[in-house]
Amino acid sequence: METNKFNGTNYNDWLRNLRIIYVLDKPLPTVLPEGSSPEERVTFDKWHEDNHKVRSIILASMKNEIQKQYDRLEDVPSIMLRMKDVYAVPDRHIRYAAIKAFFVTKMTEGSSVQSHGVTMLSLVEKLEDLKAGLNNDTYIDVILQSLPPSYDPFIVNYNMNGLEKSIHELINMLVQYEATTCKSEPSVLVGEASTSKAKGKGARRWKRKKGKGTTVTATASIGGAPPTVLKSAIFQLFFWCMRTCIILLAL
Repeated sequence: METNKFNGTNYNDWLRNLRIIYVLDKPLPTVLPEGSSPEERVTFDKWHEDNHKVRSIILASMKNEIQKQYDRLEDVPSIMLRMKDVYAVPDRHIRYAAIKAFFVTKMTEGSSVQSHGVTMLSLVEKLEDLKAGLNNDTYIDVILQSLPPSYDPFIVNYNMNGLEKSIHELINMLVQYEATTCKSEPSVLVGEASTSKAKGKGARRWKRKKGKGTTVTATASIGGAPPTVLKSAIFQLFFWCMRTCIILLAL
């Protein structure tokens, strides 16, 4: 309670935390009827003892300036009724804000779908508590619409197969889809050599673009070397032969 003290603006959150621990609305008996049994007297004393304890905790959970407004009230129900009249936000306003948050929340591309699912699930639970009147199909549709474009294949498959899932099941399916979907872009090969069985063992096709839209294909079968290398080797061999012939003729 120390970290969630009532400051005048957080009434609903403060009240929710109190209700987790204490029952605040049960009326407190003020007078013990005559002829009460010993068990009833024990219960009466226990109620007043608990009231004193809870009252102290409630006052301690308020800011000092607010605490002074309620320290003269002796029982918990009186304190809670007075605070409700002053600070309680009408359910209609809370419901409107919750519905708006549910419909406008979107998952950003690349973020965790599990985290997004938990956020949407908490909003659904809040709307259920507020009795917003939305059914499961509406919840599912809004959650699917909140997904980024990378989940379009999942959405198409879900709708085409007419799947009927609970919100928890849908979130689990989305987590599995995220885990099995490759997020990285395919690598782009700048150059490529492909083996051609038709040209014999070790033969490769080399493609070179010539002008716009024109492709010239050459085949090399000696050690898989490209045509330019073969051409250079042939010219070197030719010149070596010519030089050798000239030397022999000179002799």
